[in-house]
Amino acid sequence: MPKVTVDGVEIEVPQGATVLQACELAGKEIPRFCYHERLSIAGNCRMCLVEVAPGPPKPQASCALPAADGQTIKTDTAMVKKAREGVMEFLLINHPLDCPICDQGGECDLQDQAMAYGRSYSRYDENKRAVEDKYMGPVIKTSMTRCIQCTRCIRFADEVAGTPEIGMLYRGEDSQITSYLERALTSELSGNLADICPVGALLQRPQSFESRPWELRKVPAIDVMDAVGSNIRLDVRQRQVMRILPRTNDAVNEEWIHDKTRHHVDALVRNRLDRPWIRENGKLRAATWNEALEAFAKQLKSAGKKVAAIAGDLLDAETMYAAKKLLAGQGSKLLEGRQTGLDYDVSSLSALRFNTPIADLENADAILLVGSNPRWEAPLVNTRLRKAARKGAKVFAIGPVADLAFPVTWLGDDLKLIGKLPKEAADAIAKAERPVMIVGPGALGKGALGAALKASGPFIKTGWNGFNTLHISAARMAGLILGYAQKGGIADIEAAKPELVLLLGADEVPDGKFDKAFKVYVGHHGDKGAKQADLVLPAAAWSEKHGTYVNIEGRVQRGERATFPPGDAREDWTIFRAVSDLTGKPLPFDRFDQLRAAMVADHPELGTDGVIDWKWSAPKLDAKAEGPVGYAIKDFYLTNAICRASPTMQRCSEELVHGQSFLEAAE
Repeated sequence: MPKVTVDGVEIEVPQGATVLQACELAGKEIPRFCYHERLSIAGNCRMCLVEVAPGPPKPQASCALPAADGQTIKTDTAMVKKAREGVMEFLLINHPLDCPICDQGGECDLQDQAMAYGRSYSRYDENKRAVEDKYMGPVIKTSMTRCIQCTRCIRFADEVAGTPEIGMLYRGEDSQITSYLERALTSELSGNLADICPVGALLQRPQSFESRPWELRKVPAIDVMDAVGSNIRLDVRQRQVMRILPRTNDAVNEEWIHDKTRHHVDALVRNRLDRPWIRENGKLRAATWNEALEAFAKQLKSAGKKVAAIAGDLLDAETMYAAKKLLAGQGSKLLEGRQTGLDYDVSSLSALRFNTPIADLENADAILLVGSNPRWEAPLVNTRLRKAARKGAKVFAIGPVADLAFPVTWLGDDLKLIGKLPKEAADAIAKAERPVMIVGPGALGKGALGAALKASGPFIKTGWNGFNTLHISAARMAGLILGYAQKGGIADIEAAKPELVLLLGADEVPDGKFDKAFKVYVGHHGDKGAKQADLVLPAAAWSEKHGTYVNIEGRVQRGERATFPPGDAREDWTIFRAVSDLTGKPLPFDRFDQLRAAMVADHPELGTDGVIDWKWSAPKLDAKAEGPVGYAIKDFYLTNAICRASPTMQRCSEELVHGQSFLEAAE
């Protein structure tokens, strides 16, 4: 390992490190605009200048210079200071004085570094140039006069998102960045462009002029828009979540989130249920909590054991546990979370999770996708698969042809291919040291789990388990732990003919499933579930309560409450606790901490910090699978009740999925 001296301190740095990384290891702050840890090196902003000996007697760009043994690096000399001041002066020549009205104000790299490394005056009196703003779609707003051509956005679109739709036109002072043909960006990761832009050139269009960063309270949370469990931060002003940003977690989402996670936030205050409703004469009427709870308790008592609970996709483990205890008091175990009819075997949870850690996917050298479109089902998994493909991994897929943003060999869409792969795919997987199979929800719905497990031999080696099941519901893994799975799926619940059905935020249950039962909807949005219910009880959305979530790896994570539910809405578990009193069988917890402690006592794995240690064991299932396979998600932007209530998600769906064009005001 090379030894270098940084400002008089000798340190050892990893082989292949750059001078900038060596300086950071020594605790020195190096300004930069174009350099980003997760993107390729461009070396075009020149802000990271340092003195390096041996070398030419001038400052050098530290981001693009390899650290070599014996180097002496100086970061705070008069020459370095003057060079950085000169670079900053050139960067600001054409930059507009927009700071008072710029949404980036307060968290802008250019502001911070101009203060720290720039001069306090300007020597230029020429007119500033102006650049016409570009249209980049419903998510990204542009103000291209502010652009400093760092090219981070170009590199992100090309390297991470896999949709090379942004480039630079012209040369010199006329350079400008644009999307090709000035069309909307099609990437579901495009919101990250505003995060990596170091100035205010790319901004979040839906949140334009809505808030200032110093007004916001920051709350850590876990994303529920898919089952990856991305780590996020909720920025709250008073009683409203104003925006959602990613938190860095290299084991899960790195520092990215997808647009559905980021921009469904506007629906947390729209179409909300804020009071109880009772159906009378075919119509819902507003009711008091006393009326609603008494009606609920009356139906519970009369139904006896014939009570069922269907869990929605966005639920936390505590809500499902409280509902399970309520049904246990009635003597019922009719619990199900797979609303759309999936009925795969749940006897081994190790066969139903991602056994390959998400972070290790990028090291795979052969990948087989079965009934999975990871670009829509788990975009942050897809970025890892793209990294593997960029490193040379061969990707094969069974399913309808789709654009996954990396090269794929499509084998066909018949499930019988699982047991008899074409020679090219079979040979590549047999020779691979780290092969990966991902069984998606499209295949799970066809009973192909047994066939996939039978074919899993080449994917499981000493120190490597490449058999993975991909779910799309944030509540799925916790639900399976808590027993929300009947042998025959929701068909078993239907066959039991329950007299009372609890819809726990369950909005994907087909109409007419339980027509003869009294349906109680406990949820937060007036969506499909509320429309078919006989009793609607307003509950807290995921951002309005503490909660435990288990992602596809079996990683247990916890989110915090950011705001309180609107109007008369209450946290779900408090509703179940109140109605249990009225039935004479009170639940054994009065506070949330007691509820979580009881849940962990009954299911110790939910008290884990990190990934649950499930030993690999594959159930013996019928290995016959044939017929066409499809994908579970038809519209990426409208997969749940919150998204369907979001104007931004509706616009994204219309424009990016269905191809509808929108005219701007000037047109």
